[in-house]
Amino acid sequence: MKNEQDLSNHFPKKLVLDFFDRVWSAPHELDAIDELMTEDYTITTAGKKITGRKEFKKWVGEFQKQLLDAKTENIELFYNEKKDKIVSRWKCSGKNNGLFGVEPDNRFVFFTGIAIWFIKEDRLSECWVERSAYELYQDLISGKRENDFV
Repeated sequence: MKNEQDLSNHFPKKLVLDFFDRVWSAPHELDAIDELMTEDYTITTAGKKITGRKEFKKWVGEFQKQLLDAKTENIELFYNEKKDKIVSRWKCSGKNNGLFGVEPDNRFVFFTGIAIWFIKEDRLSECWVERSAYELYQDLISGKRENDFV
């Protein structure tokens, strides 16, 4: 795996950063998923598998309704020599609008995560995500007002 700083202009990095910038930052271009992901794109997140671009777009749209002004920023990115597998550490922030079924309070929240992608046909094809959801949930139900992130 190579470090992002060594490979700043290479294709895998651009694909992931475009995804973060276009889909997970305002104005949240959900249609960019059609351009960046394969038709059979699959993501496994929180143990749940979502298959197909249409279903993924629906999932992202629902998530973004619960996390207003969602923004995901890359922290670090690596990929293999074949440029078909990518790992990104990232942070996501926004305003709570009912995450995990808790009361919407418009509170600024954040969480971190790691995503592993597989590239096929010059598009993101499959993804496995682990995120600090438990810690975010604990913050939401505790009533803490953390806002020193991002």
